[in-house]
Amino acid sequence: MAELKIGVMVESFRLGLKDGIDKASELGADGIQIFAVKDEFNPDLSQIKRKEIFDYITEKKLEISALCGDLGGHGFAKKEDNIWKIKRSKEIVDLAVDFNTKVVTTHIGVIPENEKEERWQIMFDAARELGDYASKKGVVFAIETGPEKTEVLKRFLDKINTPGIGVNYDPANLVMVIGEDIVQGVFNLSKYIVHTHAKDGVMFKKTDPKRIYDYFAQGGIEDLRISDYFLEKPLGEGNVNFDKYIEALNKIGYKGYFTIEREVGDNPQEDIKKAVQFLRKW
Repeated sequence: MAELKIGVMVESFRLGLKDGIDKASELGADGIQIFAVKDEFNPDLSQIKRKEIFDYITEKKLEISALCGDLGGHGFAKKEDNIWKIKRSKEIVDLAVDFNTKVVTTHIGVIPENEKEERWQIMFDAARELGDYASKKGVVFAIETGPEKTEVLKRFLDKINTPGIGVNYDPANLVMVIGEDIVQGVFNLSKYIVHTHAKDGVMFKKTDPKRIYDYFAQGGIEDLRISDYFLEKPLGEGNVNFDKYIEALNKIGYKGYFTIEREVGDNPQEDIKKAVQFLRKW
């Protein structure tokens, strides 16, 4: 088995861009994923600034595993938002080209199981347009797992049928929100997985996944407390079986990144350090 390619989501350090890059290099990561929507890193960067940041990342002997192009809200489920969201997403794809990465990850919203729902068609049209655009640029627009069952996502991707759309496989989202068998999920989505998040977690109580993702999209729902339903945990402390998960990814021939994402916790830097050491066991 080849050594895993380990990445780190720069924002997980909560240090800012430059210090986050430094920290990833210090911990021995192979690459980084960068949130590419606002603040220090976004499509409005000048060509001079893009080159400056790219050269700094290269100097630190890192590569970019992916850009995160998540524009928040309900993803691409609302037609009135998609005019600006599609335009901005295309600009993020262009940014990825300048940073020599072939993956842009995002959440697109909760894909309905019933393809006759209006929301399904709205999301399909947006994803197909973005996939076609990304494909022409040599980039894959990777939908993150979590809001729906993997077989629902697979049917959606099969119908889009473009090499510009793929999957960012996040096993913790499936464990925490869906309660799905993550190994079977790997096999369901095998031909689409281009990037993964190394994350762990536990589910306390199951509910409608749309309710959970609406909570994040709307900045909270009065009668819902996320902590009642699930909790993200440091790698190896949740219900993601990494032995079986990594074995499944090896079986499908996955050779991409395992990018550590730590969205909670009082000491994310220490958690990420331990996560790098945890993944090096493979």
